[in-house]
Amino acid sequence: MLAGTRVNLNPAVDRLSPPLIPAAAAWLDNYNGACGPIMDLSQAVPGYSPPELLLQALARASSSPAMCSYGPIEGESALRTVYASHLAQSYQASIGAHHTHITSGCNQAFVAAVMAVACHGDTVLMVSPYYFNHESTLAMLGVATRYTPCDAGNGFLPDINQLADALDGVCALAIVSPNNPTGAVYPPALLQQIFEVCLEKGVWLILDETYRDFTDRRHSLFASNHWQDSLIQLYSFSKSFCIPGHRLGAVTAGTRVIGAVSKIMDNLQICAPRAAQVAVAETLEPLAEWREDNATEIAKRASAMRATLTRVPSWQLGAMGAYFAYLRHPFEGRCSIEVAQQLAGQLGISCLPGEFFGQGQSQYLRIAFANIDAPTIAGLADRLQSIDL
Repeated sequence: MLAGTRVNLNPAVDRLSPPLIPAAAAWLDNYNGACGPIMDLSQAVPGYSPPELLLQALARASSSPAMCSYGPIEGESALRTVYASHLAQSYQASIGAHHTHITSGCNQAFVAAVMAVACHGDTVLMVSPYYFNHESTLAMLGVATRYTPCDAGNGFLPDINQLADALDGVCALAIVSPNNPTGAVYPPALLQQIFEVCLEKGVWLILDETYRDFTDRRHSLFASNHWQDSLIQLYSFSKSFCIPGHRLGAVTAGTRVIGAVSKIMDNLQICAPRAAQVAVAETLEPLAEWREDNATEIAKRASAMRATLTRVPSWQLGAMGAYFAYLRHPFEGRCSIEVAQQLAGQLGISCLPGEFFGQGQSQYLRIAFANIDAPTIAGLADRLQSIDL
């Protein structure tokens, strides 16, 4: 090969956009601080610290020599057991440790789930707007993507008949509830309809419930005698336990899927971080009340967000739930990327443009209101009123 000859990269990866969260964060470089401290409403991170009980458990586990060796590929037995028990109680269903697989975060759980059920050239259906990491994962794997729209007029929830028609010829449907980016919470009855049509058509339902602990709605999908034939549930300990840096997620599925995920994980990472697994296993039950209190606090922040938006009626709330508010900005003819850049540079407000989440979203912005407390949210209205576009 001649010196200077360009060696090709994998085109499926090379054509992807650079990571979007850092791109949005860079827009803050132009902010001069005139409006006060930065309001980081971009990446969804808990706006409070982990409890001391969990920090102590993490310290003990991290300093144990035993945690420096490889662990079980499927996850620590203690965590799988206590997590399965928690699921069984939450959903009033028969779920065992053998139905669970611990991963390094929920994004990795999605990668493993997709690899378990979709081949190169297969098609996965997603709702639009969609979580961008799901879309880029499918693109990297050479899995085609089909979309079914979720419109503001329907609360950014899919129409079941339209969705059912779109399922023909796909191997899986991927949805997020509470949704990212809109925050829309899928009613249990709608989830049941979606599950049943997936089961009827022989399509896997990959249900990402990262934010489920911040809503009191619970579906009954696990009560079905056939849930193992069609349902794959994903979860993140990161948000509920406030440990996103420790990267801990989970897959709950039938034993066939769990077996496939273990093969994939053996090649991806072998095992998820062990110290975090041990610490969460030790504190999952003792911290139940703490997690409930956090859910209450996030609900207060949602109420504060609604109250704030009444002061700026030109900014319309499209949907809200768990961590996110999906706002329609008032600047007709201006794309959401331009508006988000101006919010960051002029006002110190970091949020994500709707265009990051699919076509047809240029009038929307995703606001991760759970990142900041209610008094700070109240100050958002003054800044929104002062934007110069």
